[in-house]
Amino acid sequence: MTRVGIVGAGNVAARHADVLSGFPDVTIAGIADTDPHRAEALASKHGTPAYGGHADLLSAGGLDAVYVCVPPFAHGNPEHDVLSCNLPIFVEKPLSLDLQTAEKIASEIERRSLPSAVGHHWRYLDIVEHARDLLADRPVRLALGHWLDKVPPVPWWLNRHMSGGQIVEQAVHVLDLARLLVGEVEMVHAVPAGNDTGDGEVDRATSAVMRFTDGAAGLLATSCLLTRKHRVGLEVCADGIALELSETRLLVDGDRVIEDDGQAKTRVDREFINAVRGGPADVRVPYSEALRTHRLALALARSAAERRPVMLHE
Repeated sequence: MTRVGIVGAGNVAARHADVLSGFPDVTIAGIADTDPHRAEALASKHGTPAYGGHADLLSAGGLDAVYVCVPPFAHGNPEHDVLSCNLPIFVEKPLSLDLQTAEKIASEIERRSLPSAVGHHWRYLDIVEHARDLLADRPVRLALGHWLDKVPPVPWWLNRHMSGGQIVEQAVHVLDLARLLVGEVEMVHAVPAGNDTGDGEVDRATSAVMRFTDGAAGLLATSCLLTRKHRVGLEVCADGIALELSETRLLVDGDRVIEDDGQAKTRVDREFINAVRGGPADVRVPYSEALRTHRLALALARSAAERRPVMLHE
């Protein structure tokens, strides 16, 4: 039986707990959160101890792996403490608010040769596999990414110093998919809309141009001005074909719809557990791979903040 500890007790942590509790070879050994009421509520649902912080969870011992599902501003210390216990780690995106924190964590994972994974579950959509097959012999020349949505109902999200902004906190999923289907990005130029909602708040809308290393052109549009999720996904154009992907379906050439099977959020956890158990595992986004996507998201955020193009190698 694989004993998993969970750091964080928010909505994403609760989703992972629900998935993990359904695996016959996994036991949730404890849940930690700085909000004791939230930790207790999720822990009681799964019949496991609650802890007021990750240090107490780790001190209790008996863990085989740890999930770190904390807000962007809280990354860093939990990961380093988990790794100091030599435990495999699953980290929810975004990796951090800055590059240095994530790079230090990546170096420590590599130094210890530990299994790792990051929650870019879009990589496990079965429609993504369909898209890759359709694009196998024709490179993408144009990519159009969107995340047009509402403000999430958490108090820290509108503070750019706590969430990192919409590109880092949300659109990173679209950027990860673009890297998978199109390739690496070498230059970005993000333009934020005028922000009159208060100093330090996230940009409510941003448009960006991206130049991919192999010559493809890309656009990204984000907004949190709306009252509901309006459009989230990635469109790509290659020779003779146009694909539009969301988290639920693939639209081919505007008229053929392929629905996703809805199992991506289960697969991402299953494959990490397989890696922890030492068996065959299809971990598609280890921490080192997620770091590449994080670097791209931070470059876009920096470009918007500094009002200038940014090269990825800067």
